[in-house]
Amino acid sequence: MNILGEKVESWSSPPAPSGEPLEGQYARLEPLDAEAHAALLFRAFEGHDDRWDYMPYGPFHSAAQYHRWVRETVAQDHHLFYAIKDKDTGQFGGVASYLRIAPEAGSIEVGNINFSPSLAQCRAATDAMYLMMQWAFEAGYRRYEWKCNALNLASRRAAQRLGFSYEGVFRQALVVKGRNRDTAWFAAIDREWPALKEAYAAWLRPENFDAQGQQIERLSDLTRLVRVTGDPAL
Repeated sequence: MNILGEKVESWSSPPAPSGEPLEGQYARLEPLDAEAHAALLFRAFEGHDDRWDYMPYGPFHSAAQYHRWVRETVAQDHHLFYAIKDKDTGQFGGVASYLRIAPEAGSIEVGNINFSPSLAQCRAATDAMYLMMQWAFEAGYRRYEWKCNALNLASRRAAQRLGFSYEGVFRQALVVKGRNRDTAWFAAIDREWPALKEAYAAWLRPENFDAQGQQIERLSDLTRLVRVTGDPAL
């Protein structure tokens, strides 16, 4: 019986993300930049204040306010934000970031995910999540995390659809905008990546979409066998 834990052999700390653009079939991710992206993203989110309900910041009521937030946020070095472009439409419609970047532990989180209505139901959104997961595991990370407000059922469903396994809820983890936040934890680990990569490749095939761009096979069906645990709240 191994009471000390599995030995980690032939592994070394991966690099921190450097911010190179990530190019996929349907999405392009560019390091978030106030001058290049803020005005475009503000327009994509304008009139959709509900998109900020579970974010620790926002909504933003002027382009100048959002521009300032982007400029100040990207200047911080503890995370790396991307602007997400839908290659089918040529429009930027969302953001996501790497955060809690811990190369010494081989752990990294994807978060600050916010898709405008124009991006949310598009295959570019899934492609963007695939590209970020692919970079992390192929760079050598052992653990890829997803965390969200436990009341955010849409985010919890998205995590499972994307192949993250449910790991539990941290009660009273944060106070956000003056309200309690219990945090639901999800993660995928490196040994699951080969099967997840195959699932994404199958879902992203052009043949998996009809003439209107609607999926034929659901990604959740492809990732279900990879996930170790399901979310009991769903």
